Amino acid sequence: MCTAITYKTKNHYFGRNLDLEYSYNEEITIMPRNFPLEFRHMPPLRNHYALIGMSYVADGYPLYYDATNEKGLSMAGLNFPEDTEYKPFSTGFDNIAPFEFIPWILCQCENLEQVKILLSRTNLIAENFSSQLPCTPLHWMISDPSGSIVVESLKEGLRIHENPAGVLTNSPAFEIQMWNLRRSSHEMNVPGIPGDLSSVSRFVRASSVREHSVSDDSEESSVSQFFHILGSAAMPRGCVPVAEKYQYTRYSSCCNTDLGIYYYTTYENSRITAVDMHLENLESDQLLTWPLITESQILFQNSCKENADA
Repeated sequence: MCTAITYKTKNHYFGRNLDLEYSYNEEITIMPRNFPLEFRHMPPLRNHYALIGMSYVADGYPLYYDATNEKGLSMAGLNFPEDTEYKPFSTGFDNIAPFEFIPWILCQCENLEQVKILLSRTNLIAENFSSQLPCTPLHWMISDPSGSIVVESLKEGLRIHENPAGVLTNSPAFEIQMWNLRRSSHEMNVPGIPGDLSSVSRFVRASSVREHSVSDDSEESSVSQFFHILGSAAMPRGCVPVAEKYQYTRYSSCCNTDLGIYYYTTYENSRITAVDMHLENLESDQLLTWPLITESQILFQNSCKENADA
């Protein structure tokens, strides 16, 4: 259960809500240009574009949830359990496991045109990262300042959809989501957008809020507005029970893809925190990680000790 969006003012922004009932202790992760990136069935990339995003680092390998590269291309994977069908290994294709897909694309491509060429020979295969981390059914949104596409591995093969809404949630398939959005746009206005937390309702709601959003071109206004859009589709803890736990929005992210600044909030900490990839050594061969600040940070305006002692 997740929501991803794009937004554009003077700069281009990309980010998502991650809605889960558990955490892998994910971290902000920069992959510098010389990090040796291994693949299961393809030659390694010893030099590539640098990435910044959210990942769980397992055995030294960054399992990215969402990321942006230094050229401004962004990608996020969202849960897609009802329709995903990964394929067996196929000779003559670039066989890529789902956990490799984000770095496979972002480390090599500058824009959507290059992505589409790479996708034309990509085969997403059913291969686990490990016995403890099985293959997750996902679909992906990929964006640059010119637009957005959605990639789905279905029974009939790999499908690439243009995404004029600039939004992605979960199942059903993207074509059905767009059909429902078009139908909804004829039947309701902004005050009448759906309010439940289903994937279909979040898709319509986030699309409508995004379309009608207004902010100026400043970084502060743009980033603030981006998080407000994501907030329209966020999940409070307790509303979506799963077994004996609850799905809720563990983090929300917003990356200024032009500047390479990754902003985030967490469920308990609504203060916006940022990591700037260009303040780091992007020629390194080591991953750089920052744990999420999850504790609440509350500013008391009248907390000065002198006032308390007066």
